[in-house]
Amino acid sequence: MRELEVVGVRVERPTNQPLVLLREVEGRRYLPIWIGAVEASAVAVAQQGERSERPATHELLRQVIEALGDELVEVRIVDVIDGVFFALLQFASGASVDARPSDSIALALRSGTRIVCAEDVLESAGIEATGLEGEPDEDEEIAKFREFLDHVDPEDFQ
Repeated sequence: MRELEVVGVRVERPTNQPLVLLREVEGRRYLPIWIGAVEASAVAVAQQGERSERPATHELLRQVIEALGDELVEVRIVDVIDGVFFALLQFASGASVDARPSDSIALALRSGTRIVCAEDVLESAGIEATGLEGEPDEDEEIAKFREFLDHVDPEDFQ
């Protein structure tokens, strides 16, 4: 199993299909998983650390797990069949529950749980990041873009 981190939610053009993009913590592969709009919203909100007044579904599930005295210790992306991904929620009690990756990722983000992926899933569905020599690092580009957003005014686009 390889540990992944959530890069973010994207929308594929021209289909407008949302996907969650994961990246190997120690490696160069990315794992795009196409998800529904509601699930994309849940992942994006969780990644931003936002909380609602009343617990939404994934927050409620996190609270139920805690109330029952268990702990989600790992989210495992275990298979991909015909483009459909499968995940397992692994609990401290030893219980394992089948779940959709989108729900699993949203729950992992809310509970601070690590996400791992089977090597064969990364081999078949992962995309290796290949940069040309001299190209800026992706993290550097993201940092530059965020800095630009911090200092841009709406009037700059008129």
